[in-house]
Amino acid sequence: MLRTPTGGAGHGTATADDRPMSIGTVLLRLRDEFPEVTISKIRFLEAEGLVEPQRTPSGYRKFHAEDVERLAQVLRMQRDHYLPLKVIREHLDALARGEQVALPSPGGEREQGECAWTTGSGRATAARIGRAELLAAAEVTESDLDAWEAYGLVAPTAEGGYDSEMVNVARLVADLGRFGLEPRHLRAMRAAADREAGLIEQVVAPLRRHRNPQTRAHAEATARELAELSVRLHAALVQTALQIRLH
Repeated sequence: MLRTPTGGAGHGTATADDRPMSIGTVLLRLRDEFPEVTISKIRFLEAEGLVEPQRTPSGYRKFHAEDVERLAQVLRMQRDHYLPLKVIREHLDALARGEQVALPSPGGEREQGECAWTTGSGRATAARIGRAELLAAAEVTESDLDAWEAYGLVAPTAEGGYDSEMVNVARLVADLGRFGLEPRHLRAMRAAADREAGLIEQVVAPLRRHRNPQTRAHAEATARELAELSVRLHAALVQTALQIRLH
């Protein structure tokens, strides 16, 4: 849930709920539920007409609580239902008009073999989706997805379809593409990820071969923790390298 600070009531000043927010403050509010969201993503959603923040005379964006909640709704529908932005905008506009509308599906009935799982919060999320839903989730064309698959950035599971992690990869590749980064530019990232995965696999391999189920479960938990640490280290190293290059 989005955090809503309180304060200011009864003193003739705007409360925290009413006070305009900068785009950086909006990012911090959304990050708890949507850790992958970026300022560029918020700006992109604004450019697509999903949110319309106020502008100061000098051109700075000023968001209100209802803008933040609308952004959260958009991000949830992208994440949980893989809807294209056009459909999301029409759905939210209909709700704003007071219409009772059902949440649409991007591809009608799910393809055979697709399934769903429930997160710890109780939210149902697709565990494997079809090609059409992946295209809708990433807001890209067939040719884009073909290029990503050709460069090994995105790939279907052995059973067919795309799992939730691959959907996340597709969205990130799409976001990078808006900055002009093409699949060929991302091959080094793919190769680095494979090397890091191989290193983690070496660490947990003895645990995974153990006969004790609890030990094998510990191997999975250890692999996830190592993966998280690896991602954080990678981000820190990139930031450090940028600071050296830009100063």
